[in-house]
Amino acid sequence: MTDIARLAGVSTSTVSRALAESPLIPVKTRQQIQQIAAEHSYVIDQRGQRLRSSRTRTICVAIPLGHEADQMISDPFFLQLFGHIADEISARQYDVLLSRIPSPAPGWLSRHVQTQKADGYIIVGQSDQHAEINQAARAFLPLVVWGAHLPEQAYCSVGSDNIGGARAAVDALLRAGRRRIVFLGASSLPEIQMRLRGYTTALERAGIAVVDELIQPAHFTGDTALAAVQDLIARGVAFDGVFAASDVIALGALRALQTSGVSVPADVSVIGFDDLALAEHSNPRLTTVHQDLKHGAAALVEFLFRRMNGEETPSATLPVRVVQRDSV
Repeated sequence: MTDIARLAGVSTSTVSRALAESPLIPVKTRQQIQQIAAEHSYVIDQRGQRLRSSRTRTICVAIPLGHEADQMISDPFFLQLFGHIADEISARQYDVLLSRIPSPAPGWLSRHVQTQKADGYIIVGQSDQHAEINQAARAFLPLVVWGAHLPEQAYCSVGSDNIGGARAAVDALLRAGRRRIVFLGASSLPEIQMRLRGYTTALERAGIAVVDELIQPAHFTGDTALAAVQDLIARGVAFDGVFAASDVIALGALRALQTSGVSVPADVSVIGFDDLALAEHSNPRLTTVHQDLKHGAAALVEFLFRRMNGEETPSATLPVRVVQRDSV
């Protein structure tokens, strides 16, 4: 920088401001300094600049996978939500640090925060890490979570109306005349617990008994759903509807039914939850519960930046709706 200042006949502070596009430096002087810097392949050391300002201008998006270490970032739900989050963050001229945490060790989030690699954190999914996130949030304000709103949580969360969405999904199956409805999902997870609650509530309101045999575990990989539905068919368990806790799970169920010669929706109706882009392109096209991931991402980033400025923000639960296609 001293060399550039000597060549331009200005002070080093003027060079620094000119390369940072400061309006305090006249345009002609700025352009002259920038041209000299380009000719000599000089760029500002952003790491040093960020160290001086105590800001990294980076947001960490972390995915804890305590429940399912094999789930990958290439999961369609992650890709769709991450795309919207990255758009919102980059619009604020911040960088994104993506961190996948399989089998999180105790204290992982607090240690991550202490590295000071990011100014704020968005946690995608609570997994089985509610207590860990609570602990970190009590000492670190700029942290927002995509997930369910849980009792006594210390962190700000943004998520969909999981109970209401599940009720609406089961109601759609009931209106289609279905009475023995399978639930597919990993009910140990907070969001899926709420979807299971909505499922049981809808059945009870309709005067239909909840049958334990029809509540089947399925992870967010389609293969587990495929195996669960194939097992039900092989054992001769009667069912005429499937409510899947995600679109990926629903598509696994669709595949199992079709390979077993079961017609959808003539014999069995299937409904998912998410309304990912791939739901429109399945065969038959998937009826599903739409959660507004673009709006959710905008809320996550808005709340995070407000918290980075020292403001406490409330949690938010977003409305959902059933998108009727061909599988019901």
